[in-house]
Amino acid sequence: MKYRAEIDGLRALAVLPVILFHAGFDWFSGGFIGVDVFFVISGYLITTILIKDIEEKRISIIAFYERRARRILPALFFVMLVCIPFAWMWMLPDALENFGQSLVSTSLFSNNFLLMVTSGYWDLASEYKPLMHTWSLAVEEQYYIIFPIFLIYAWRLGKSKVLWLIFFIALISFTLSEYGWRLNPNTNFYNSPSRAWELLAGSIAAFVAYQKGLKNNNGLAFLGLIAIIFSIFAFNEETPFPSAYTLVPVIGSVLIILYADNRTFAAKILSTKILVGIGLISYSLYLWHQPIFAFARIYKQDIITDFESYIYVLLSAFLAFLTWKYVETPFRNKKIFSSFKIFCYSAFMMIFFISIGLYFHTSNGAPKRIFPLGGYERSTHEIKIANLNEVTAKKNLNNDLNNKHIYILGDSFASDIAYLFSYHKPKIKFTLENSENPIKSICDVKLIKKLEQLHISSIMFVYDEGFDLFCLNNVISALEEKKIKAIFIGTKQFGNNLNWLARLNSGERSMLCQAPNSEKIYFDLRDTSKIPEKNYFSFFSTFGSNGCFPITNAAGELLSSDRQHFTIAGVEYFGKDFFDNKNIYSAIE
Repeated sequence: MKYRAEIDGLRALAVLPVILFHAGFDWFSGGFIGVDVFFVISGYLITTILIKDIEEKRISIIAFYERRARRILPALFFVMLVCIPFAWMWMLPDALENFGQSLVSTSLFSNNFLLMVTSGYWDLASEYKPLMHTWSLAVEEQYYIIFPIFLIYAWRLGKSKVLWLIFFIALISFTLSEYGWRLNPNTNFYNSPSRAWELLAGSIAAFVAYQKGLKNNNGLAFLGLIAIIFSIFAFNEETPFPSAYTLVPVIGSVLIILYADNRTFAAKILSTKILVGIGLISYSLYLWHQPIFAFARIYKQDIITDFESYIYVLLSAFLAFLTWKYVETPFRNKKIFSSFKIFCYSAFMMIFFISIGLYFHTSNGAPKRIFPLGGYERSTHEIKIANLNEVTAKKNLNNDLNNKHIYILGDSFASDIAYLFSYHKPKIKFTLENSENPIKSICDVKLIKKLEQLHISSIMFVYDEGFDLFCLNNVISALEEKKIKAIFIGTKQFGNNLNWLARLNSGERSMLCQAPNSEKIYFDLRDTSKIPEKNYFSFFSTFGSNGCFPITNAAGELLSSDRQHFTIAGVEYFGKDFFDNKNIYSAIE
């Protein structure tokens, strides 16, 4: 394949916004679109190689996988290896457990699936995940596994039919992404079928270039460049992705690939030495930036400054250059590393990382390395939720219906409230109902009838995202008519990062506090303004002081291990003042 400097420049245009976006620079609000540009480039290059090999009748799946292994795995495994000791030293157990899961899923090219079920792209927790960015590698690797086999067998249908088949599959994938962001944005973001059309757009570009050749069109190439730049600065976290909006950077990338030959203005910009140089190390640069920023945030109690961010960007570039020169380049040389060596190396490292990851997972993050004398417990909703409903059901059977009966409705935060009752008020009868959609449950007209049938005296609504309900007043009025006390329990949050506690000894962890996440404070303030005072309980106003919320007790035990849910120590700590609150007291006495 003829070398195209503008493609390396396009790689630079893709990776720089991603890094600056993850660095937290607001003006690069759409920097995440760099990943979409990478997808198009990968689809184009891989399909071009495969077409050439098939046409020359020298296609080999093993040889193809070998080339991909040489290109992707050495640098990836090196970065993963460097991350392990820092994770061991600086991460709290819950964070290390998740890191272990990432080691396993990244080794098995499936980190996108892990993130689908453990986080959202915009979650604060994502800022503290060193291997979070490997989700995009997983999508590409899944494409590399499936697409060559598909293309070999589809080629028998004829070249023109293959192109139309790829276009049809891409259309299905695009349609799926349009439905996906409306139904489940988080799953849609990481889901390979929702992303396939971006890679296939590059494949279509490869077929067009193969059949008709690359064209020189200054206007279309420049339009493609403008489309990508526009996306970087115009899109933000509110822009659904992937979706029809993604067409802007994807089509922009295709236009550059097809029409930006070395005579066009766009190609001359992209072929500048600095952009080409960044493009050459773009893969290693992408690999390094997230761990550096994640561990920097993990280490610090406060947020990192803009100046520090610039330093970390430069550090990422320096490490990327070294990795490109001393890891990427040697491993691509067959004279240094034979096919047998590269496969053996890959297999050994995969087994190694899977083993380490499984240890971190099965040991629950090895808590004794941080808390050798105890004092660490997992969140209560994680260790006991399976038993809670059973215990509650048995208790309710033995209680008289004339006794106080509390109904607790909400998401996982409702489980925390249930444990407060179970631990501090064991004689009070309560029923817990966890709902995936608490807002819908609260507004359900059948709810009041259900409460009457259960002889409910009070109901407590719990939701971590706040109660911005159009039916709020109607719900409160309807419940009061039935003499059912309604209490809305506000959200809670224990700070952006607790991992810095790992560096403190037990004597230094006593009675610490940290500022809650600003988003949760906003939810609480909004709820306070919307819900009558007698119907609302605020964790922040009850337990917080001067913007600081408790994170450890007198013994230095964590009140929350995941910054959201109570540990057993948290249940003990918050219980007394919770039940002494006048609104809660009126609901249970």
